[in-house]
Amino acid sequence: MNDILKKITFDERGLVPVIAQHHQTGEVLMLAWMNEEALRITIKTGDVHYWSRSRQALWRKGETSGHTQKLKELRVDCDSDTLLITVDQTGPACHTGEKTCFFNKVDL
Repeated sequence: MNDILKKITFDERGLVPVIAQHHQTGEVLMLAWMNEEALRITIKTGDVHYWSRSRQALWRKGETSGHTQKLKELRVDCDSDTLLITVDQTGPACHTGEKTCFFNKVDL
């Protein structure tokens, strides 16, 4: 695990953006943030954990809603500053109750 953590470039706040994608459909579910602790726990347990920038606290996805994410795969982008995870999503991913956080289509 230490090898992967050494490869990731965390920002000045100690965070890295994480894109969560459904492992079966490929649908983009959400964008969130992880710090090193959230990433370590996620890799160790398989339960996806994020860092809440508003609460300044670690949180396990679904700890209050029951809409959990189980880690299936972890990828690091070419610059090592963004993560892509594929997950098994239970229930909706968005805190609004929508399936994905990207439900607002913009008409061009």
